[in-house]
Amino acid sequence: MNGETLYSIGDLARRTGLTVKAIRFYADTGVVPPTTRSPAGYRRYGADSLARLELVRTLRELGIDLATIRRVVDREVSLTDVAATHAEALDVQIRVLRQRRAVLMAVARRGSTLQEMDLMHKLARLSADERRYLIDDFLGAVFDGLHDHPAFAAVTRSLTPELPDDPETEQIEAWVRLAELSQDHDFRTTLHGMAQDLAADRAPDDATGLPRVLVEAVRAQVTPALEAGVEPDSPAAEPIVSALAAHYARILGHPASHDPRALYRRLAARLERMNDARRDQYLSLLAVVNGWPAPESLAPALTWSAAALRTRMPQR
Repeated sequence: MNGETLYSIGDLARRTGLTVKAIRFYADTGVVPPTTRSPAGYRRYGADSLARLELVRTLRELGIDLATIRRVVDREVSLTDVAATHAEALDVQIRVLRQRRAVLMAVARRGSTLQEMDLMHKLARLSADERRYLIDDFLGAVFDGLHDHPAFAAVTRSLTPELPDDPETEQIEAWVRLAELSQDHDFRTTLHGMAQDLAADRAPDDATGLPRVLVEAVRAQVTPALEAGVEPDSPAAEPIVSALAAHYARILGHPASHDPRALYRRLAARLERMNDARRDQYLSLLAVVNGWPAPESLAPALTWSAAALRTRMPQR
């Protein structure tokens, strides 16, 4: 055939790494038909058949079905379109595998029961709309009765997990754990109490809302004392406690000297309610899901502050 080099099935097998049986199968199904036959009737293949066979092998290794491959090699569909379609399909498979891996890793670490594993698997498979509904329901319960509060929108945004379209395994696992936590009725009740406390502590003439001001004041005032090893009941803690009490009095909208005993008791109770390990856990998981920096736990500062206040609570 015009001097074209022709190959036997054995030659193709050696050049492509495919078995003779596989090449015969591709020939019989018309995917890679022989270029011609020898006088004795043996199949012979040209360079075009070799290239076609290499393409078939590559596409099969990428998981593309034989019917689609035949349409590609017969130029019924473009390779670009097929590649794009299968890449999208692989993206879906990868996401599913990541979800399964995250659930299995969580089960292995936590020693979960069959029921817990089933719940984690269901949570991992939720659609974006289903995840949004679950979190909206959780935050709606936490901030029930506070939707008109001026800080409501900003606070709920700051507490909303947004799992990306292509999450890492750690983000999927964090989402599952966060979703489980959001269904904890006692945790919902505790957070609702915190929200009500903070809303009640807003001065009557304050139009902005101050749910985070107390937390940030505690962090700013107490963290240096913790780092310096100041004990809550030591004289060195006195100015810190006074500063916290004065700050809290300003939030309430009345002088710190108004009723020191009641002020100390109320502030200590607020800080003790806020010092729930599940709150820290929620914020840590939220940071993983949203790709935020890991938050610093406020628990040591809250514990120190409450102890310092209780120690100095004025007696009757």
